[in-house]
Amino acid sequence: MQRFKALDVFRGMTVCLMIIVNTPGTWKAGHIFAPFLHAPWHGFTPTDLVFPSFLFAVGTSFAFVKSRWADKTISDVFGKIAKRAFIIFTIGYFFSWFPFVKWADGELVGKAFENTRFIGVLGRIGLCYFFAAILIFYLNKRQLIIASGVLLFGYWGLMYGFGDYTLENNFARTIDLWVMGDSHMYHGEGIAFDPEGILSTFPAIVNVIGGYLAGAYIIMGKEISYEKVAKLFLYGCLLMALSYVWDLGFPINKKLWTSSYVLLTVGINLAMMASLIYAIDFKPKPISFNFFEVFGKNPLFIYLLSIFLVKVISFFKIGGKSIYAWSYENLFLWMGPKTGSLAFAILVMLICWSVGKWLDRKKIYIRV
Repeated sequence: MQRFKALDVFRGMTVCLMIIVNTPGTWKAGHIFAPFLHAPWHGFTPTDLVFPSFLFAVGTSFAFVKSRWADKTISDVFGKIAKRAFIIFTIGYFFSWFPFVKWADGELVGKAFENTRFIGVLGRIGLCYFFAAILIFYLNKRQLIIASGVLLFGYWGLMYGFGDYTLENNFARTIDLWVMGDSHMYHGEGIAFDPEGILSTFPAIVNVIGGYLAGAYIIMGKEISYEKVAKLFLYGCLLMALSYVWDLGFPINKKLWTSSYVLLTVGINLAMMASLIYAIDFKPKPISFNFFEVFGKNPLFIYLLSIFLVKVISFFKIGGKSIYAWSYENLFLWMGPKTGSLAFAILVMLICWSVGKWLDRKKIYIRV
């Protein structure tokens, strides 16, 4: 795939922020700055932009590889798509179960299969990748826009017609309980509710499609013009405005992945991509984004590395506490709970960046 610097930077910023918001020193209340928390329910914070931005970048990448599908059979393309989606989904499930044992009353016991979460962040990425790739392969741009509308309005209709928009009674939770069961769902909200559940994955597919349409528009023609970048920014502003109109009837909500939330995040991503292209290709004195490019060239691997690192230091103990908790309390808490928690997350991010930097120097780019 040809290198597109703005896309590498965009992916890099996304992965960088994703690691920071996922690895605070502690999740205790009052120990995290508000912008690094998800909105409690309805609403939006900068952290709520991270995951959909990753999906948007996945879609943008499609625009650079679709030309390779032209001389391949349907079975070849489908096989490659299905294989990659399966690998991503399986890796996500592996990390959900890893390290396969846990501490209980000072002893190690196995983590039961019946209590593992089926779908998480990587699971959703795998599913969205699969369905979006199939749609992108078969449909033209106009048909993709129509399909996106069907997904967004269809999801709204189901959520409105068979429940409400509360944590307890939303239809997405009903479907997840029926298909996966209580024990295979996320319980971080106090009850079984999965923010990466089955039904709410369908509107998330539109984030990938939005990224593809943006990428296809960017590479259309021989060069990227200033006019094209300006239009991309305006399209983003239009989607943001429409999202807040839709918010009046279907609230912006990351955990439900509402249709208004999709429009808002795609709109912001379009404006961000346009701004990056301008800063890199059109500004008289281009801004250097080399730091973020390191993340953007090995995005999935570096993200997985951060998960692995956190899992390992959370498992092993020092003086009865996990290395994770011990490090925060003894090395960072003196800065204050919020600053120390953020500093811990930044350190984890920089460790992952240093590995990415080494890989980049060696010209090693790991693809799934």
